[in-house]
Amino acid sequence: MHKPLTLPWAGLMIAGASGVLLAMAGVSAPYVVAVMVVWALTLLISQPPEQELQSGREPEGLSRRNLAGMIENAHSPLLLVDDMRVVIANGSARALLGHHVVGQDIRVAIRHPRAIELMNSDRHGEAVVTGLVRRKDVWRVSRYAVDERTSVIELISKTAETDISRAHTDFVANASHELRTPLSSIIGYVETLSEHPEDIDEETARKFLDTIHREARRLQNLVSDLMSLSRVEAEKHDRPDAPVDLNQIVERAAREGAGADRADRLQYEQSGEFKVLGDPQQLEQLVRNLVDNALKYGRAESPVIVRLSESAMGEAKLEVEDRGEGIEPEHLPHLTRRFYRTDPGRSRMSGGTGLGLAIVKHIVERHHGRLDIESEVGQGTTVTVRLPRDGIVKPPAPPVATEPVAEATDQKTSRGAPSNL
Repeated sequence: MHKPLTLPWAGLMIAGASGVLLAMAGVSAPYVVAVMVVWALTLLISQPPEQELQSGREPEGLSRRNLAGMIENAHSPLLLVDDMRVVIANGSARALLGHHVVGQDIRVAIRHPRAIELMNSDRHGEAVVTGLVRRKDVWRVSRYAVDERTSVIELISKTAETDISRAHTDFVANASHELRTPLSSIIGYVETLSEHPEDIDEETARKFLDTIHREARRLQNLVSDLMSLSRVEAEKHDRPDAPVDLNQIVERAAREGAGADRADRLQYEQSGEFKVLGDPQQLEQLVRNLVDNALKYGRAESPVIVRLSESAMGEAKLEVEDRGEGIEPEHLPHLTRRFYRTDPGRSRMSGGTGLGLAIVKHIVERHHGRLDIESEVGQGTTVTVRLPRDGIVKPPAPPVATEPVAEATDQKTSRGAPSNL
């Protein structure tokens, strides 16, 4: 509901008295009425708003103080520049460039040749600059001219987009290289077999065919891993909401990851029962990858321990421990990068694709968990995954180690996405 209009009674009374005096002076009535109407309308139109009348202030329009209040909480850094001097900087701009930016010459605040060239112009424009705050950050600087002296500067970060673009470029380059290597080997052996079949004895031909088969399987695994990684990344922002029995998933996937030929090296331990909100297929893939890694890179005949227990924070804690050669400390931060290998030759010989731990990392992130890798050279490696629980079925029991699972399965199973360290 609108508030009643506040009339300028004093002005109207003066106007009325003036009209009476004009009439007494012999001015014609129509002229007096016209003057009175114009005077009254002028008083009504020109009166200040009610708030300003109550505060006793004169109307000031869009002052710098009002403008500063309007842009203070804007997400993008914004600066108002008057005669090359920063007169207003919102909170984001001060956080980025420092509080001392107010009062600085804009060409000093943003020290970049392309930005300085933009500031010296007298028109709208933009420039992309690097290293504005940190060495590799990328910003788009936009200038909006208000008049000859005044302009608004907007800074928009392009660092994330640049990083994503660079990561995609690197990924395509690495994937192309990984795909090209087995393809070249396959093509070379096939050409040799087809061009001079009469010069190749049966034993040599068999070796060639075995190599072709091995490289084709490697190519198949790589394509499978690439598809798995693509699916996991596409779903990484969708938190699973279905409760699953983690104990059953871990035990079954561990056996599948080992397969019948390596099952005697696998030991499974559990302490308590755990339910988590999860995607069963992805959790199985996670366990298969970790178990396959541990068996592949652990010492031959040495056991691999898969342990499911409760963490100190009450989470479900999955540990996969091998007794291998271990990993040098400088490699540990990079193990979850795509195609990263500590020993490329050994990895390729064992069938690793370099994507398994990247897949594991994305699965853990999707389930809001945590991935830790600890290793000691000469002793072995332990990969730990912690997942939030959806409830405790029963209190944890003392750890019980089950018998080796050599007799658990006698059929070949898919190993999901094998990884490498």
